[in-house]
Amino acid sequence: MTKPLHSRIALVTGASRGIGYATALALAKAGAHVIAVARTQGGLEELDDAIRAEGGSATLVPLDLTDLDGVARLGAALNERHGKLDILVGNAGMAGTSSPLGHTDPKFWDSVMAINVNANFQLIRCMEPLLLKSDAGRAVFITSGIASKATAYMGPYAASKAALDALVRVWAHETQNTPIRVNLFSPGPIRTRMRAIVMPGEDPMTLDTPENAAEYIVPLCDPLWTETGKLYDYRTKSLMSFRPPSA
Repeated sequence: MTKPLHSRIALVTGASRGIGYATALALAKAGAHVIAVARTQGGLEELDDAIRAEGGSATLVPLDLTDLDGVARLGAALNERHGKLDILVGNAGMAGTSSPLGHTDPKFWDSVMAINVNANFQLIRCMEPLLLKSDAGRAVFITSGIASKATAYMGPYAASKAALDALVRVWAHETQNTPIRVNLFSPGPIRTRMRAIVMPGEDPMTLDTPENAAEYIVPLCDPLWTETGKLYDYRTKSLMSFRPPSA
């Protein structure tokens, strides 16, 4: 029986742990060849073992996404090797510790923006030509409810995710008349290392798992998925449209 994502090429960032790891594995199980990107070589090797155990295949790319030239080189390499990209999952992100805005170190601010905004901007620039070569390019970016809640003491993370939301929505508008479909996925509280850093006193066993969330990301990557410019809220299992504020 042919798997739903057979012959699809999928790029997943932040693939060495958490939601990225689980999504990469789920996409591989569905038949995609996964280009797994992360800074951590060991985590990527563990992912590769898990994918091979499921009969899937992966290409491991140890890369710091703040290396924008490196992202461009990755795009060129994918074009040379595969000639297209079918799926892009922008998962890599950084939250960091909580702090009042007035106490936030500008270097920390720059670090959060570099990975949450600038890296995804470069991914869009470099991967769009490859997604256009697919018969059904699909892109999903992992966001957070904090982008609209503007939670106190989480300024850099909230601002960066709000910027990411706007960036992705602009891209969705720009590509709405192409085969590309672009959406956001908000997982809510998930049992990840990032969540543990942000909420150190929280019992992780009360949270949902990355594996469960990943199962809802995979359908957004399917060629049969037709919605674009939307946000899938995992907590409510609902697809949401963006609307301007009421007067």
